[in-house]
Amino acid sequence: MLFKRVYILLILSLFSCLNLRAQDSTLMGKTLQWDLVQCIEYAKKNNIQINSLRLSQLTSQQEFLLAKAARLPSLSGSASQNFEHSRGSTNKVDNNGNVIGGGSGLTASGAYSLNSSVVLYNGNYLNNTILQKNLAVQSANLSILQQENDITLQITQAYLAILLDKENIVFDTDQVSTSQAQVKLEQQRYDVGSVARAALIQLQAQQATDQYALVNAKNAERGDILTLKQLLVLPSDVNFDVMKPDTIAPIDSVKAFHDVEQIALANRPEVKNGELSVKIAQYDVDKARAGYKPTLTAGASLNSDYVTGQGSFPGQLNNNFTQQVGLTLSVPIFTKRVVKTQVEEAKIQVDQQQLDLRNTKITLSQTVERAYINVENAKSQYDAAQEEYKYNKESYRIASEQLKIGVANTVDFLLQKTLFVQAQQALIQAKYNELLTLKIYDFYRGIPIKL
Repeated sequence: MLFKRVYILLILSLFSCLNLRAQDSTLMGKTLQWDLVQCIEYAKKNNIQINSLRLSQLTSQQEFLLAKAARLPSLSGSASQNFEHSRGSTNKVDNNGNVIGGGSGLTASGAYSLNSSVVLYNGNYLNNTILQKNLAVQSANLSILQQENDITLQITQAYLAILLDKENIVFDTDQVSTSQAQVKLEQQRYDVGSVARAALIQLQAQQATDQYALVNAKNAERGDILTLKQLLVLPSDVNFDVMKPDTIAPIDSVKAFHDVEQIALANRPEVKNGELSVKIAQYDVDKARAGYKPTLTAGASLNSDYVTGQGSFPGQLNNNFTQQVGLTLSVPIFTKRVVKTQVEEAKIQVDQQQLDLRNTKITLSQTVERAYINVENAKSQYDAAQEEYKYNKESYRIASEQLKIGVANTVDFLLQKTLFVQAQQALIQAKYNELLTLKIYDFYRGIPIKL
């Protein structure tokens, strides 16, 4: 028996592996370039946590169907067949009190029955269970939506991190090209003796610094792409990249915090799930109180039997055929505080779920407020970064022109370039930070995330 179970488990594991490979084979070796919406939709279908919750939802659905079926009557049949061999002259008595002659021989007997019962009343326990299981199915659906919201935010953050890396790569590549041109020009001047070697070395060092920044930006992009692939559960050999939007519009206006807060409290799945948890706990109280009430059950049965030597088999079954119908009333009188304890514990659970719901609402309000503050701060930072970038870009342009004609000090030029690079990086960071905070804030008021 043990070997059989192990064999079955091995077969199931083999089919599971083959199924997993079959799923992965649809993407293996492919080159994919998805936008943000495609990434989110793929994750909703393939994320392991979400699919696990979908299986839990199917389990809840089965429990709901089982609760509904509990109102139906049960039906069971039984049959027994016995053989007895005896020696000697001892007389035997059959089930009807008739004396059976002694002597050696083989005696056969059988009994057959069909039984049915149905609960007519049990303090509304069955109905409350059905309503409770129905709420559990709804709660499982909301848990799926909640997990989808979480994975959506994670993917959005990872996606925008890649876009930030790509823009940094473009900027750093441009800086490397500019540095190479400046070093080449300075090398020509050094060759004719118009500049000192120190000035050339300073520009060569700056070129190496720019090259190092470019390498870091490319490494950051690879790391962030890997993070997004892991969130999407993509095979490792998939050549994956994201699509860069044509334009990214700045924030024009931000919706008032209290309006978004009310929308979130009214529509977010975690709040609705908390409300359902309170109702589910209240049904536990009603079910526990059913222990105080009587239970009425109806039952019916059909029975017959036979013994060899008593006549023909069909004749005995017909003569011994009995039918029974009855009602059973069970009234709890003294339960040694069992029911009262169950009721009180169920009430405590209701209070706990109400506290959890209150905490969920407070946490959500704080999260929305934090998102609102983040948007406001990001907008201010982006506006300030634009001003800083505008002036540092002009200063760097002037310094570059002066370096070309040989009237700029190398140290002063490198200082202006450093300030320009810092301003450019701050502007890029501020732009994507503003976009991310806005998308998160809008998401809390029910606007789907897309670029």
